[in-house]
Parts: sequence; structure tokens; C-alpha cells
Amino acid sequence: MKLLIINGPNLNLLGVREPDIYGKQDYRTLLDFIAQSANELGIEADCFQSNHEGDIVDKIQQALGAYDGIVINPAAYTHTSVAILDALKAVALPAVEVHLSDISQRESFRQVSYAGMACIKTVKGLGFEGYREAMRFLKSYINKA
Repeated sequence: MKLLIINGPNLNLLGVREPDIYGKQDYRTLLDFIAQSANELGIEADCFQSNHEGDIVDKIQQALGAYDGIVINPAAYTHTSVAILDALKAVALPAVEVHLSDISQRESFRQVSYAGMACIKTVKGLGFEGYREAMRFLKSYINKA
């Protein structure tokens, strides 16, 4: 099983950006955590991060026929990007949305998730562990299909 892990804007600044919300571990540590979790789950996982909406849309489109599912943390694009929503719907791969923080407990503008409308599950507020949960869920979901 092969999953694409997409991280949106500012996640490359983990450990620096608002550590009281996102934690003190850096992005390299997140990538190592994802790789270790994927290995434990017997999953091949490729990670991609961009601060640019169009690059994320392109990567989602390229996933068609190349991956079995997508784990996506669209970050700020969660609340603004119909383009990412449309790309996820277009490729129709099972996708799980991940957020390090619990967006439901944050500012009112963070209550709408466009990307989440195309996802089969949202995992929020679990920090890095949310990625492992998303991969575990997708593995089970895809194996049942």
C-alpha cells in the first residue's frame, strides 16, 4: 500500500511557529515520525510539503494512479481552498485530513474545512500521532474495499 502525505503552508516551520500550539518538534522530526509509523504499519509513504496552493493541487492530481490514498494537512488552506477540495474530489482517492491542533477549539474562521469535505475522516488535536492514526485508518479502510 502506498500513501501520499501532503503538508501545507508553514508546516516546514514546525518548532519555530507558535510552539505553544504546534509543539517544539521540528518538521524533520515529523518526517522521521511519519517514516517510522509507516514502516511499523507496513505502508510506503511519500511526503510532500509546499507553501503554494497550486503545487499542492498539482501533487494531488499526480497521485491518481500512483497512490492508494492521501493523508493531507492542508494547514491554512483548510479554510480557504476550494481548489484543493476540487482536486481531492477529482482524483477520488480515499483521503484523511490531519491537523496537529484541535481546530474545532480555535478561532471561528478555522471551523470550516473545505478539504475535509472530500475526506473520509478528520483527525485533529493529536499532534504527530494524528498522522499515524490517519495512516492506520486508511490502511484498514483500503483493505476492506
